Amino acid sequence: MADTFRQYDLVLLGATGYTGKLTAEYITKNLPTDLKWAIAGRNSKKLATIAVELKKLNPDRPEPAIEICELKKNELDVLARKTRLVITTVGPYMKYGEPVVEACANNGTHYLDCTGEAPWLKDMIEKYHETAKKNGAIMIPECGLDSVPADILSYAIAHHIRTTFSAPTSSVTVSMHDFKGGISGGTSATILTLFSYYTLRQIATALSPFSLSPVRPTSTNPPPTGPLLHRLLGIRRIPELGLLTDGPMAGVDTVIVHRSWGLYAQSPDPSAHYGAKFRFTEYMRARNILTGSLFHYSFLTISLLLMFPPTRLILIPLLQRFVFPAPGEGPAPDSTHADLVHYRAVGVSDTPEKQRISARFEWNGGVYVITGLTLAEAAMCILRGEMEDTEAGRLGGGMLTPACLGGEYVERLRRAGVRIEVRGEV
Repeated sequence: MADTFRQYDLVLLGATGYTGKLTAEYITKNLPTDLKWAIAGRNSKKLATIAVELKKLNPDRPEPAIEICELKKNELDVLARKTRLVITTVGPYMKYGEPVVEACANNGTHYLDCTGEAPWLKDMIEKYHETAKKNGAIMIPECGLDSVPADILSYAIAHHIRTTFSAPTSSVTVSMHDFKGGISGGTSATILTLFSYYTLRQIATALSPFSLSPVRPTSTNPPPTGPLLHRLLGIRRIPELGLLTDGPMAGVDTVIVHRSWGLYAQSPDPSAHYGAKFRFTEYMRARNILTGSLFHYSFLTISLLLMFPPTRLILIPLLQRFVFPAPGEGPAPDSTHADLVHYRAVGVSDTPEKQRISARFEWNGGVYVITGLTLAEAAMCILRGEMEDTEAGRLGGGMLTPACLGGEYVERLRRAGVRIEVRGEV
């Protein structure tokens, strides 16, 4: 249904926000000029200002059309029927996301977002996956910094092991190797809202490793462990990745990668399967034992303080006043020149030889710029790619993952400036 004639190829909802504006700028500067697109929101004056600014970035490209739309069912249904695909950057998604998902699923409109909210995503999969699949809507949440690097590295490693060794993958371990960049008001609002919006039981259930997978593993390889002292200090060491501590995005990335594993496990093509015993884990590189332990216990302490209402009421105002920017704001463009996002990964084949495969995902640039890039390039895969050769195309629709866009998405990211490498034993 999503590929029948519509007025637009793409509508960007939330272009006046921090991440939305960066996404609009990436589309303006990098996507084909014959793309029919619009920016949408409720403030016509702000949208008109954005359109003029975009025109200056690329004078050869017509300004995007402007669609005025409130987050109401009737207006979103009209908007969804006008376009083949919607990108929404309006968050927190737990507050504002469901009406957009519902409209796209019901109207067979492809959908992308950049959420990192696992409890909300679990609800959306349960409510709208079958409707989206029935109506042919390819819907991919978590298509920004959460969780493209981890998901694409896992896909690339599993694919490499299959094609090189004709073997399944036993495990993939990812490390956030290096990260430099600020935080936006939207991200901070999501962090501060999550614990007051969902119960601890809902959060824990959603972050259970296979909570989003359509199938359950019969057995998995256990996550890597280390000496008792390292476990007490919250650190571990993996030869290819070095000294590691807690990964701040590990919980969300884990459920997304395992959903990819489950979706591919249902593929009629056995060569697409990751492996029956596949297990994903994620950490962050620690410079030394002291800093790794300090981060582990600081991360644990802040999480605990946010969980309970009395301490949350004290902590949130302090973070809002002294740490986090206001919603809609983020790092100034001239402060992001040295930003970078570097991930490393190691995969192990499920064979007696236990071949080890190393991989990397590197972006040198703004940490929110890459979210605009990953969203826009995913849109181009769906709109103009060879979808029949991807798992998303074979599935025909539903609430999917970035990895379902397969090798074409990997190549689009590479051409856009992301360094993705996989190296292994031969």
